[in-house]
Parts: sequence; C-alpha cells; structure tokens
Amino acid sequence: MTPSELQTSIKNRHIPGLLYLFGAEKFFLDRALKQLVDATVPEDARDFNLQVFYGKESQIETVLDSVRTLPVFSPTRVVLIKNADKLNASDLDALASYVENPVPETCLVLVGDKIDRRKKFFQTFQKKGTLVEFKGLYENQIPSFIKDQATAAGYNFTEDALALFCRRSGSSLQEIDGELQKLFQYLGPERKLVDVADVEAIVSDTRVDSIFDMVNAVGRREAGEALRLLGRLLDEGIAPLLVLSMITRHFRQLWMSRELIDGGAVRNDISKRIGVNPYFVDGLIAQARLFSHKQYRHSFELLLATDIALKSTGSNPGAMLEELLLDISGFEA
Repeated sequence: MTPSELQTSIKNRHIPGLLYLFGAEKFFLDRALKQLVDATVPEDARDFNLQVFYGKESQIETVLDSVRTLPVFSPTRVVLIKNADKLNASDLDALASYVENPVPETCLVLVGDKIDRRKKFFQTFQKKGTLVEFKGLYENQIPSFIKDQATAAGYNFTEDALALFCRRSGSSLQEIDGELQKLFQYLGPERKLVDVADVEAIVSDTRVDSIFDMVNAVGRREAGEALRLLGRLLDEGIAPLLVLSMITRHFRQLWMSRELIDGGAVRNDISKRIGVNPYFVDGLIAQARLFSHKQYRHSFELLLATDIALKSTGSNPGAMLEELLLDISGFEA
C-alpha cells in the first residue's frame, strides 16, 4: 500500500488491522499516524483503547496481552509499537504468532525506520497485514510540497518568495513545516500572499545564504565577490572542508548541466536529471555555459588537489581555498 492509498483508507474508515509504517520521511509518516489514530479512536476513549509501546523497552508479553484485549465503549482498539525496528528476533517471533491470527477489534500499528523483507516476520506480515513505506522527497519536489502546504493553510507565495524560502529552509520537511507555521503566524489571518520581505523577516539563515551566494559567484566566475563571501564564511566558523564540499557539489551540477545542454536537454529535463530545485535551474544553466569541458576537468583536478591538501598538511586552509577560487575563476581553456 502506498501512503496515498493509506490516506484514502483512513478517510473512508477502511483501516487495516495490521499496519507497519516505515521509511525515511518522518513528516508524512507522523501525519499519517495522527490521522489514523484520530479516525480510529475518539479522544475521550483513548485511556482505554489506545496503548503505546516502544521497541525493546517493552515486554513482549505485555504487548501481546494488550493486542488481545477487547476495546471498551468503542468498536476498535489501537496498539502502537514505536521503534519497532528495535525489537529483537524472539520478540518478532512472538508477534508473528499474533499476526497469523489477529484480533479483529484491534488495530496493531508498528512504526520503524526500516524493515528487512528477508526476515520471516516481514514475509508473514506482508501476507497478513499491510506495509507502507514513506520515502523522502527529491530536492526538486520540495517547492511543490511547500506550495501545497501553503495552499492548504490558505496562503500563497510569490515566485521570488518561494525561491528564497526553498533556499533558506533546507530539505527537512519537519523543519520546513515549522518555518511555514512561523511564517503564517507572522502574516496573520488577513494577509494571504507571502513576499520576499516576509521570508527575509522570519526564515533567516545567513550562513546558508552566504554559502549559496559564494558558490554561485564562483560559478559566474566573479572571483572578487567569491573571495569576499569566502572570507565571511571562514570568519563565521564554517569548516573549510564543508566549503570545499559545497563548491565541489555545485561544480558537479554545473558539469552535468553542461553535458545535458550539449545533448539537447530542455530546462525541465535538466532540473529533474540533476535533482535541482526548478527555481534555481535557469541560473545553473547560465553558469554551466561559462565553462568548457576542459575547464571542468581542470576544476575537478584543482578540487581534488585542494581536498588532499586540506586533509594532509598544516598549511593555511583559507589561503588554499582562496587560491582554488582564483584558479577556477581565472583559468582559460
């Protein structure tokens, strides 16, 4: 079952009696879990009909007693096992006997980071119950997620405000949701359009902005601006190896973009293929055209040499990075 199918099942009150929720994206998983509990057990009946256990911290005998207990003044009882991937082999074997013959009035929900489909327990669970995986979003899917969340709350972004919000909020959906809630609270019920000034006022991360601006300055071959921003980053305590990794990541995206451009790829295809936020792809394409294939090869030789030097010598890291930026920006084919 997919997460969207689970959401439909919850909405229609057709909830499986055996569920295992797992995956990398905790935001969607936690939301689905809350919807499931809200739809299954009324709040005033939860003292008797909702019980939560935590992986290896719980005695499996107590868990089994709970799942076999009938609900009180409610048609359904929910038993939730969080950190279920921490259950040991003997606990899983004991649970497997219940999975083979579950109590119809009980909804047993297990939650974990991952599963091992090779294990007998999961093979049994897949036959008798429902596995739902919550996968993380790709970077180029995040703008749509933000717009959907805003629309659901009755708000809209200007295009520039959305681009800035994406840049500052990162890729964690939990953190994005937290920043959105702060932003909506700041706007209040009257103002429904988010502009750049609103994002600047609420979602502030000068370090992320500085790194973003610095790698783009290098990509535009603006050595002076790149050196100025590099100095600010190092003064703020950003690790030289982190700065180098961001430059390397950016140039990998530029080189991939250049290969795709030369191969006749269109804008949207480039965005998907390199996994870049669509709001930034035009700038990336413009930068990609500024370097030849020979210049890209030379730049990666410089990046590798700088990485080795930073890890193996006692030289001044700031001076090494400055030399790197000047070499990349000034090298001509």
